[in-house]
Amino acid sequence: MLENVRGIFDPKFDTYRKDIMASLSEMGYISEWELVNTHNYGVPQLRPRAVLVALQKEYAPYFSWPLGAVAPPPTVGQLLYDEMASNGWLGAEAWAKQANGIAPTLVGGSKKHGGADLGPTRARLAWEKLGVNGKGLADAPPEKEFVGMPKLTVKMAALVQGFPPDWEFIGKKTPAYRQVGNAFPPPVAKAIGGAINKAILTQGKPKARYHQLSFTELEAVKGEGTGSAV
Repeated sequence: MLENVRGIFDPKFDTYRKDIMASLSEMGYISEWELVNTHNYGVPQLRPRAVLVALQKEYAPYFSWPLGAVAPPPTVGQLLYDEMASNGWLGAEAWAKQANGIAPTLVGGSKKHGGADLGPTRARLAWEKLGVNGKGLADAPPEKEFVGMPKLTVKMAALVQGFPPDWEFIGKKTPAYRQVGNAFPPPVAKAIGGAINKAILTQGKPKARYHQLSFTELEAVKGEGTGSAV
């Protein structure tokens, strides 16, 4: 499984993507690109990503892209309320009600400015609508009498990215945040990785005529003949 930014689907990269798939085919793999939206997997963030999955021919027919989460993701306010209120901030409840949407794409901080921030101007404006100051990160949640727009901590950013609350990042604030912002959201990686694992562990061998089909073509012939999934 490989992950990249959505821009790799731009027409100028068509040949590049096809070359990768051709190289994988020569090595005995069937591969397919898919655009994955992380908010469909319970991650409260607009983070479309290009994912390439490649499986050896005997396993590829058993792979199908996961459907995602059943319930919609929480809002940023719902997700981060406990953290925002953890130092007794009196404005946490009002803030959480205002932060009633999902987040823009987290990035790994600005190399140009040498620090940790929540993205370019457009992203910071989107954070502002959620009541978050996106120009930097805080060392700790807001204090009791805090007034204004709070900044996220590294832990809050990690929650937005889908990491478990007890996940620890090593290093100071800026390098730790870069680990968070550049990560592939764990719930999405888990879902797709689980689908790959299931394909590999599935017993039985597919019919030989399916070996040269893409995942899309395989989907079209599922259930052919016996009515069961290919």
